[in-house]
Amino acid sequence: MSEHSITLTWQRTTDDFNIKTYNRTHAVKFSGGSQLEVTAAPAYLGDPNITNPEELLVAALSSCHMLTFLAIAANKGLVIDEYIDDAVGALGKNPEGKMALTQITLRPKITFSNANQPDANTLHAIHEKAHANCFIANSVSCEVTIEPQEANKKL
Repeated sequence: MSEHSITLTWQRTTDDFNIKTYNRTHAVKFSGGSQLEVTAAPAYLGDPNITNPEELLVAALSSCHMLTFLAIAANKGLVIDEYIDDAVGALGKNPEGKMALTQITLRPKITFSNANQPDANTLHAIHEKAHANCFIANSVSCEVTIEPQEANKKL
């Protein structure tokens, strides 16, 4: 087992602490030393030019699925040149009536190299296995849909 830690830092930058005007921007420092500026989603008075927690969750799921997919593909002898995912998360009310990311859709577009191209069934099976073994997918309660997109095949 492993632990994954961050340090989150927020400091008030406004004279008041009014729900409509206090700053939402904060820093997240990761254990490896990198730091990311984060804020609330624009609908909740955050800066639209800065990443928000909902986007981070979509990114974490997409990244985890990709990393798991790459490992499975490599073990099968497939060569991948490029993996692009235009993932989307939908915020809505969950069955308990609370706001949550209720749906995340992954739309991976994968470019395979060489003559060893997977057929549609193999590609589907790798995505299913990647989803079943993705740590983040196993940690979220929202519905996750995978809609593979066509990519150019290199021979």
